Amino acid sequence: MQLIQERPDFDYFMRGADGRGALVNDRRLERSFIVAPHRLVEDWPVRDVRTLAVAGLEALFALEPELIVLGCGDVQAFPPQDTLAACLARGIGLESMTNAAAARTYNVLAGEGRRVVAGFILAG
Repeated sequence: MQLIQERPDFDYFMRGADGRGALVNDRRLERSFIVAPHRLVEDWPVRDVRTLAVAGLEALFALEPELIVLGCGDVQAFPPQDTLAACLARGIGLESMTNAAAARTYNVLAGEGRRVVAGFILAG
């Protein structure tokens, strides 16, 4: 049997994530970060999605997404209403989920060629 490893046509692939860390390609990250198909931004200074201010999303907005996926750690939580409203005002969708679910969702959307940006909040 011949096995073929299919490589995605984007640069940054999520191999997994939880509330303490994530594996992007072969790199282990233990601090909050942002990932897009062709960009990785380390040391995103966000520590809790429930207090995420609009200013905390500026680095994600700069990558011009059509959709933002927020990985909030091990437990699903949501940002404040004004943060959600800022996304809607820009015509950007925002989905909040656990880091494990966000990693899977990001890979699917990036694989479809969508303009997705994901922010992962890690406890470290």
